[in-house]
Amino acid sequence: MSADTFGTSTIGRYLDDLAAKIPAPGGGAVAALHAAQGAALVAMVARYTTRAKDADNRPVIDRIIAAADVARERSLALADADAAAFTAVGAAYKLPKDSDTERAAREQAIAEALLQAARVPAAVVAEADEILSLAADLLPIGNPNVVTDIGAAADAARSAAASSQLNIAINVASLSDHHGAEFAPVLKRIEEILARADALHDDVVAAITR
Repeated sequence: MSADTFGTSTIGRYLDDLAAKIPAPGGGAVAALHAAQGAALVAMVARYTTRAKDADNRPVIDRIIAAADVARERSLALADADAAAFTAVGAAYKLPKDSDTERAAREQAIAEALLQAARVPAAVVAEADEILSLAADLLPIGNPNVVTDIGAAADAARSAAASSQLNIAINVASLSDHHGAEFAPVLKRIEEILARADALHDDVVAAITR
């Protein structure tokens, strides 16, 4: 990133970096930012649901706002973590391999870097899951004037999970079976998230067309 963090970068600068021929940011950062946007949308709808008529639901709304704001910050941090992890993978592959000692050190560095590069999108999946749960909690009580933004939040969470699936898979493909097994539950969780996101999207469509 040209800026210090994704949280302080302008959108234009981020997109310039994303389009440039540089190692990072890439799809992993995009996934994390999908999650951040989903969290922000949930928080926005919740804040629009603080009218007098929403008083009975205020404890739930306040919980959703607080959780969504924290999820947004965590997701932004994961975008930075993904860029750092991807850079570390590239650096590991560039290590010298002229001797047996160097080759062994390089192989270990690559494995460790790939493991971390898979763990970051796995953490993004957890954020997507949380955001989707918040969106589902919000749908029955959210301000109906902005209900489509709940659907957009679900779609953003879905994109975060689906893109993370790809990033986990490509890194796990180069890991040992022992290390790769760590991510089997996450990959299964992704399938569940995608199904839940699609269902929530359909629920929002139904809410605005009935």
